[in-house]
Amino acid sequence: MATQQYGYRSEYSYDDEPCPRRHGLGRLPAGLRAPVEGRAWREFAYLLLSLPIAVVAFVWSVTMMSLGAGLLVTFIGVPVLAAALAGTRGLGAVERARARGLLGLEVGSPEPVRPRGGGPLAWMGATLKSGVSWRHLLYSVLHFPWAVFSFSVAIAFWTTGWSLLTYPLWQWVFPMYAGQAGIQLYGDESHSVYLNNPFEITLTAVFGLLVTLATPWIIRALTTVDRVMVGGLLGPSRLASRVVELESDRGVVVDTAAADLRRIERDLHDGAQARLVSLAMDLGLAKEKLSEDPRTAARMVDEAHGEVKTALQELRDLARGIHPAVLTDRGLDAALSSVASRCTVPVTVEVDLEERPAPAIEGIAYFTVSELLQNVSKHSRATRATVDVWRTRDRLMLQVADNGIGGAAAATGSGLAGLTGRLDAVDGILLVDSPTAGPTRITAELPWRRA
Repeated sequence: MATQQYGYRSEYSYDDEPCPRRHGLGRLPAGLRAPVEGRAWREFAYLLLSLPIAVVAFVWSVTMMSLGAGLLVTFIGVPVLAAALAGTRGLGAVERARARGLLGLEVGSPEPVRPRGGGPLAWMGATLKSGVSWRHLLYSVLHFPWAVFSFSVAIAFWTTGWSLLTYPLWQWVFPMYAGQAGIQLYGDESHSVYLNNPFEITLTAVFGLLVTLATPWIIRALTTVDRVMVGGLLGPSRLASRVVELESDRGVVVDTAAADLRRIERDLHDGAQARLVSLAMDLGLAKEKLSEDPRTAARMVDEAHGEVKTALQELRDLARGIHPAVLTDRGLDAALSSVASRCTVPVTVEVDLEERPAPAIEGIAYFTVSELLQNVSKHSRATRATVDVWRTRDRLMLQVADNGIGGAAAATGSGLAGLTGRLDAVDGILLVDSPTAGPTRITAELPWRRA
């Protein structure tokens, strides 16, 4: 099995950005290398572009909405308002792309306008009723004053810091071309102060260095507001995101239920059903031989008795796979202990629950641990394993660990991938920590619901 890699793409990670360590910058503290990192320059570029885009969006929104409101006394006002909202949605798409490219902020596209009927009237009605459209309009109005402020602050700090930092390199421009000794710090009709001696020039450069080092963090604070506005006003609503998630989870639940039904049908057809058919035939033959050869008939009945025991055991195993009786009667502690006793390696079970969860959650927890212990038996080559179950606030926590060879992976098509899908269908999470050479620790989280 391949080693599972865990992690996530950082909001500000860029695969095409050279590693600072290759250029000797990695040894510097983050505060010293921030002014020359790509992130600071991208965020600065974002603020520079914000002003012209915000001007266009603000002018479009205010002009079109004012025009549409003024024309509402006629029918023309309705299409003008709809066009205004459609335009803001288009500008919102540009803003999401800009935030994705320069800020590394991933914001999903909101739900599109879905008119109930055909024709332009249905589209205009759906656009005017769409909360997403009005949120885009609100963004266009609110972003303009903020873009003016953030643009001004960013330009002021960025240009001031770098110009003062490099002042020793271009100080000669003043006496040669401007007719003065240097930067004028103070001046009136009778007295002027210029930064022109070595000490003052050095002090100016040091002050410029401090401003330059502070500028990326100021810009980062400004873009944080932009991230909040883009994510809150231009992205999908929480309700829409939740609906999409629930639709996906419903599909997983339906697929899982269908797979379970096919498995049960297959197990019955290939196992107990076939054995019972054979048993019926054997009993029929024994009945025919009962008067002719009682000894042979008795032997056949004895064999049929053994077949009955085997069929009953297969039915018990099948019922245990559907929902074990011990789980219903005695709860997770006894049910998991029963599963652990059938594992090929010694398993220690610790269940710390003051009360039982809802039957549905309890069943999912049981089958999750059961499948993980099956993986331990088949693939881990471990000599011992542990199962821990506890509750943390509103979450039911399950953890199965072993000292095997590791390398467990929740790759597509694996058992762990299917388990991840089942847990996700009930807002659960599966975390796999299984480096090569082990050990393996798999943690599952389920929502806690009272019985």
